[in-house]
This record gives sequence, structure tokens and C-alpha cells, in this order.
Amino acid sequence: MAVHRHFDEELQSLKEKLLSMASLAESMIYKAIKSLIERDSSFIEQVNSDEKKVNLLEIEIDDLCLKLLALKQPMAADLRFITSAMKIDNELERIGDMAVNITQSAAVLIRQPQLKPYIDIPRMADLAQKMVKDSLDSFIRQDVKLARSVLTRDDQIDDLGEQIFRELLTFMISDPSNIPRALQLVLVSRHLERVADHATNIAENVIYLVQGKDIRHHIEESGLAHT
Repeated sequence: MAVHRHFDEELQSLKEKLLSMASLAESMIYKAIKSLIERDSSFIEQVNSDEKKVNLLEIEIDDLCLKLLALKQPMAADLRFITSAMKIDNELERIGDMAVNITQSAAVLIRQPQLKPYIDIPRMADLAQKMVKDSLDSFIRQDVKLARSVLTRDDQIDDLGEQIFRELLTFMISDPSNIPRALQLVLVSRHLERVADHATNIAENVIYLVQGKDIRHHIEESGLAHT
């Protein structure tokens, strides 16, 4: 009983570390966009500081997962949970990288006159942040319905990204001097799309964890998914 209790405690520790990492990654996106909108470089410094914490958590989570796999030899559901956790912490680390990339564009843009009011980029960031939060919540709660709702929101992100690109294209065509700033904003929207992609990957992992169905690349629709 003591051994089993210790295993459960370590699984709980793993969940808590993942939640901390997800919260940090989500916060990094928020701060990165805030640095752009408020033209405040202090948020850039905070994102860079948070990246170090995210990277450290990724190492801690991987080490804990390997320890659990090697020493506890978990079976079935626990095994899938631990291997999924290792994939998910990598997705969260990549989300942190996207936040850093956004701050790099923000650092360029806040030194120049603002090209246009920021309307769709903050909307896109809000959606992406919520996808990150919900994807991790669906993992912790093993909630397939919530995971699938994350998947459906990816199209909204893509639509906003396309809308932003079309609008910025008109700015570039009307005045070539707008091109450098417009391209930086295109990059910001592309990084947000990647954040949504990573959240989608987490949600797909949840569906595999709970149902044993691999829905990556529409495998589920083709009938090739494992059951």
C-alpha cells in the first residue's frame, strides 16, 4: 500500500508540474502580446525570465517521467498518462518559444510608429491562450469533450490569421515603407497560429490517452486509428 501511495503522490506531483508549466506558457503569451499593445519592453524581460522557468520545468517533468517509467513500471492507463506527459511538456516548451519569438517582433515594433490599431491580434492571442489552458485542463481531467472543443477552435485561429494577413497586405501594397512593420505583425500572427497548433497537439494526445484513438493527420477519419 505504501508503494502504491508513493506512486500516486508522484503522479500528482507530475500533474502539478504540468499545470505550473501550462500556466507559465499561457502567461508568457499574454505578456508577449501586452508588450506589443502597450509598447512596454518590461514585459519582454518578464517573458525571457519565464522562458528559463519553463525550460527548467520541462527538464524536471522529463526526469520525473523517466523515473516513474524505470522504477515503477506502470501498466496500461498510467503508462499512457506518463508517456503523454512527456509529449505534452515538449509542446508547452514550444509554446514558450513562440512567446519569445513574439517579443522579438514586439521589440522591433515598439521602437517605431504604430502601423495600425491592434484589434485582431489581441483576439487571436486570447483564443490561443484559452486553447492552451483548456488543452491542459482536458489532460488533467481526461475530458475528451473539452479536448475536442480545443480542436474545433483551431479553425478560428487560422481564419483570424488569414484575415490579419489580408489586411496587412493592403498596407504593404499601398505604401512600401509599411512593409517591414507589416511583416513583423504577420510574424506575430504566425507565432500565435503555432501556439494554437501546439495546443491542438495536446488535445489530440488527450483523445489518444483516454480513448486510444490516434486522430493526428485525420487518421481517425481514415479508419486507421488504434482502438
